Amino acid sequence: MLSPEELTAIDDFRFKHRMPTRAAAVRELLKLGLAGLAADGGRMKSSNYGVFGRGTDGHMCAHDGQPHSNSDPDAAG
Repeated sequence: MLSPEELTAIDDFRFKHRMPTRAAAVRELLKLGLAGLAADGGRMKSSNYGVFGRGTDGHMCAHDGQPHSNSDPDAAG
């Protein structure tokens, strides 16, 4: 199952490349990923898998690389 963020990334790729279906986009992304694995010898850590990175605390990072936070950004602390 994919997260909403991963589905958005797939749909963004699909529309940017004018693909007819989400399935076509997924197939193309798999082809690109497999080609990339062959190029680097397949020496990736399991933590490298996923569409979005994780912060040092293990939570998903926002598109700007900053971890998501439930706290008030304007609060002093």
